[in-house]
Amino acid sequence: MYCSAINGLLRPGWRTGRDAALQIARSRIALPCARYSSFTIETLQKKFRDPSSPYHIAPGTQGPDSPDPPVEEPLSPEEEGRTKLAELGYDPESFWEQKVVWGDHDAFQHVNNVRYCVSLILKSISIDYKVPVTFPDTLLVAHKPHPGPAARNREPKTPARPAKTHFFMAGAIWSYAQRRIVTESDSVLVWYDYDRLTKCDPGEEVKAAIQRRMNLRSGEGTQ
Repeated sequence: MYCSAINGLLRPGWRTGRDAALQIARSRIALPCARYSSFTIETLQKKFRDPSSPYHIAPGTQGPDSPDPPVEEPLSPEEEGRTKLAELGYDPESFWEQKVVWGDHDAFQHVNNVRYCVSLILKSISIDYKVPVTFPDTLLVAHKPHPGPAARNREPKTPARPAKTHFFMAGAIWSYAQRRIVTESDSVLVWYDYDRLTKCDPGEEVKAAIQRRMNLRSGEGTQ
């Protein structure tokens, strides 16, 4: 309709002055109209209804906000640390954050090594300090129990069982600032009866919980 109205103005005799200028301007609009004369509201609606058309939107759904594919946002230091540690078999339920404060520094402006120790009674521990940690930073600490060196000699299909009075624990610390593991550890933890002041058997329920954590590493654990 709009194209017809414009084309009606393009009649012979409009050749001079303002009328000629108006005719030239409107002719530039009329040319695209002829090109898209077959593109009507009805044809557009048909494209929306056609499942094979890129314009199709299924009933009850909503189209994308943009025709461009969504851009993946980079992982935050926390997300990256949790993902990496989980891929290495560390138990996500053991994760906790520890903010580094200026008072943790020693005389060499590094976080003092004793700050890394866990608050458990240890039989033994070995720690690999990979790189120094400095303020400011936030650390993500993770642990995972494991069957220990004796498990290397057992039959392949024999499940690892925690000992009666102790178990083995691996640990790792992820630095948000450096986006890497800065410390790894391995330790032997002894179950201790504070009333009797001696090591003890914690019971089947506690050992079963440790066993489930070990099985999570091998994909055998259950929720």
